[in-house]
Amino acid sequence: MADPNQDISGILKNWDYDPNTNVRKIVGEDGVQKLQVRVDQGAFQGILQLNLDGRPDGTRPHDAEFVLDHYRESAAAHEARNRVWRKEEDFELDRASCQELFDESARVYGRYVFLLQLKEYDRVIRDTERNMTLFEFVHTYASHEDDRQNLQKWWPYILRIHATARAMLAFEEEKFDESVAILHEAKEKIEELAEVDAEEFVAEQERSRQALDELAEELSSRKPLTRREQMQKDLEESVAEEDFEKAAQIRDQLKDLEG
Repeated sequence: MADPNQDISGILKNWDYDPNTNVRKIVGEDGVQKLQVRVDQGAFQGILQLNLDGRPDGTRPHDAEFVLDHYRESAAAHEARNRVWRKEEDFELDRASCQELFDESARVYGRYVFLLQLKEYDRVIRDTERNMTLFEFVHTYASHEDDRQNLQKWWPYILRIHATARAMLAFEEEKFDESVAILHEAKEKIEELAEVDAEEFVAEQERSRQALDELAEELSSRKPLTRREQMQKDLEESVAEEDFEKAAQIRDQLKDLEG
């Protein structure tokens, strides 16, 4: 039984709130890696804690790792029974099932936002791909139209975060051109999304396009110059400084390189 008198004042005192360092990884008493978020909302001081892998809350709903896994297995079993009995009954998600999935998607979303802050790009990719699968599953199988449409307004945002993590990972691996291409491809996908009648969709579509353009520009500027590009830059600087002897040498080197 949990101790009702546990006080976290000591933890808060030893971890001052700083918006730049308010997320950290720890290993819990159960040996499981966890994510902690230091919260400061004036009178409210606290710490949020999520599991780094599996369900953020560490539970196993329906004895499955995720609610989504349970319902995907249920859908597959339903289709298998249809084939055996030659039936054409569609698998459907009722209100309660959809609510379970909405709750899980919100928990996973909350985690990948913090993971992005920690530059845990592999895990961001994992979580965004899981939520995209959940979006598509609900849209396909929800029995009520409003449930089917409920998550569609968030496609621009999740495509942006997924692309951001993939691009940053590629950049870290020195795949500079690929990182920028990932961002351009994501922007095109966002522009081609079917319109959703929701303010969030319209606002996030524009915000995501702009954010992807800005990140692509930033990564392009950080890309190391090739030998030729560096020589061309040195040539321009030499001419600007009227060091024509050095400029002539660089021109000769460029000719040799091109030859």
